Amino acid sequence: MPCEGPCCHGGFERVFSEKTARGDARDYRRRGLEHDALVMRDEVAMRLGPGYDVLEIGGGVGALYIELLKRGGSRAANIELTSSYEAVAGELLAETGLADRVSRRLGDFVAIAGTTPSADVVLMQRVVCCYPDVDALVGAAASHTRRLLVMSFPVERWWIRLGALFGNTLLALRRDTFRAYVHPLGRIIGAAERQGLRLVAREPGLLWQVVTLERA
Repeated sequence: MPCEGPCCHGGFERVFSEKTARGDARDYRRRGLEHDALVMRDEVAMRLGPGYDVLEIGGGVGALYIELLKRGGSRAANIELTSSYEAVAGELLAETGLADRVSRRLGDFVAIAGTTPSADVVLMQRVVCCYPDVDALVGAAASHTRRLLVMSFPVERWWIRLGALFGNTLLALRRDTFRAYVHPLGRIIGAAERQGLRLVAREPGLLWQVVTLERA
């Protein structure tokens, strides 16, 4: 099934290739979750009992929702912009025996939000920084959670903004349409609050910060 929505043609296939997916799966098999994903996993496990369902937006190979399914989650759905991850994600699900508890769909989440079911937990790990319209993305994600929205995205520091500017310049020189964004924290939180959520936790890291919002 082709990707649905305008951002499906924004250079994601070249930046997030099958080679990237295989590298992500290899790292997960060897070392487990990255630090921000560990924080996200623990936030969900601490706040919810077993039996919750998960919607992950841009989950890649699926490492985070796999870990949550191992720790009390009932089912997971993933929305992905690029088809490059699908084969590798399927391999991981076969290895873990979780294929019958996971559904995956290609599409720009903002464009297909109206046909995407809600979930107890909505996750976005390092996704906000890849999307130009942060209000639309976070607002749609917040409207789809019954209980928690957990996200990781870059900390607002001058050297991170400089790195994003440098990286975007290189992409432009290569005529690649993908761009990285360092959206303001207040704007991200505000988009979620307008959908009835409230901030309950924030862990600022050196590069990635994790925020947890709860349905008020």
